[in-house]
Amino acid sequence: MPSIVYFFLAVAVLILGYAIYGNVAERLFGPDFHRRVPASALNDGVDYISLPTWKVFLIQLLNIAGVGPVFGPILGALYGPSALLWIVFGTIFAGGMHDYFSGMISLRYNGKSIPEVVGYTLGGGFKQFMRVFSLVLLVLVGVVFVTAPAGILASLTPDWANFRFWLVIIFLYYFLATILPIDVIIARLYPLFAAVLLIMAVGISAGLIFKGYNFYNWVSPDIGGPFANFHPQGLPIWPLMFITIACGALSGFHATQSPMMARCLSSEKHGRRVFYGAMVAEGIIGLVWATAGLTFYNSPEALAAVIKAGGSPAAVVKEVSLALLGSAGGVLAILGVVILPITSGDTAFRASRLLVADLTGLSQASPQKRLLIAIPLFLIGIVLCNIDFIIIWRYFSWANQTLASFMLWAAAAYVVRRGGFHWLLTLPASFMTATVIAYICVAPEGFTLPYGLSCSIGLTVAAFCLVWFLASLAKFRRNILLELPV
Repeated sequence: MPSIVYFFLAVAVLILGYAIYGNVAERLFGPDFHRRVPASALNDGVDYISLPTWKVFLIQLLNIAGVGPVFGPILGALYGPSALLWIVFGTIFAGGMHDYFSGMISLRYNGKSIPEVVGYTLGGGFKQFMRVFSLVLLVLVGVVFVTAPAGILASLTPDWANFRFWLVIIFLYYFLATILPIDVIIARLYPLFAAVLLIMAVGISAGLIFKGYNFYNWVSPDIGGPFANFHPQGLPIWPLMFITIACGALSGFHATQSPMMARCLSSEKHGRRVFYGAMVAEGIIGLVWATAGLTFYNSPEALAAVIKAGGSPAAVVKEVSLALLGSAGGVLAILGVVILPITSGDTAFRASRLLVADLTGLSQASPQKRLLIAIPLFLIGIVLCNIDFIIIWRYFSWANQTLASFMLWAAAAYVVRRGGFHWLLTLPASFMTATVIAYICVAPEGFTLPYGLSCSIGLTVAAFCLVWFLASLAKFRRNILLELPV
């Protein structure tokens, strides 16, 4: 079978996953097509604004599809084709469920931020922890998504427009997008940015096909097959690859973005298209870039060398785009990868403003109160930009997947209260809990424990969480399913 067939098969499985498993998620949640939504009941002209569904979908896609589904899959490709399997099946069974439930539960809770959602389902202690944890993650995301595009733009422009110059420009844009009403900048520009995003993904795929590249050329029976670990440094696939591919399969950051679009949906019937659908679209983007890493380069060593020389996967993006699409198309594709993080960085800071507003009870209708929250957040972000990108990326990746674990447990508790089959959420929650605990135990930025011990600790903690959850089923069922009136 030609290797290119596997690429199209993976795309087809993702699309079928949306059609079939997305329907399962929808039935499990039980949307009410006639229920009044926050966009109409709480319209404030700033954050609660009803938008057309196609705009909400594109904004959600661009919010979640930052540099993660590009950089993460490129780094994940170092492990080999197992990265493709995680992107495809992680998107369908974990990421799609995570995104759909985080968006729809927020919709039922008047568009509340993720800590409030977790608090309503798991209890007040979890809410307080998640308030701090989510805010840290959002600021880290904002920093990651300003340094990456600033570096790419600096490499494309004259010397006077250096890295610091682009940091200032991007931060100014972030500030405006954070404090202005959502329909002033975000709702107007994102459809245009989405066109660049689609051109980029389609262009890279077409370039690999029409230039005659041998898809997945690392894989052959004599070098281990699709499940072998190809990483040049021999780093273990589990848990490292599942943290490295922080977006494109499962991402807790998405749960921080979904409430923004939950405040703009015109009906609950559009939830699957917006939340589960955007996750599948991001999965396809991740699949394209993982495929590029596995196909454009002849070995994991060659891919790793380019990443090391450039300081980040941005060097791979630049080289692959220029080679496959030529100068004009390559610049367009690179700009697409610049736009991706920028359109997530601005909404990361916007989401952090909303989170602090939920925490303090400050109304955001007044520009002065929006500034009161936004200015300190941006000052913290500017300070963090002086830290090495790779270090920030590692902590972001771990915090990202840890947040996803909490959201999956919260969604499972919500389903229990509805009397539904919670295992479709409990199983991925258990797996990701084991993954994030094992990672922080073994990682250099964690406790640097031996690999075997770290895996044992991760599995033990996950088993404990599962036992706790099962022991709490009766408690979850006794509690009234809270759906805030609108």
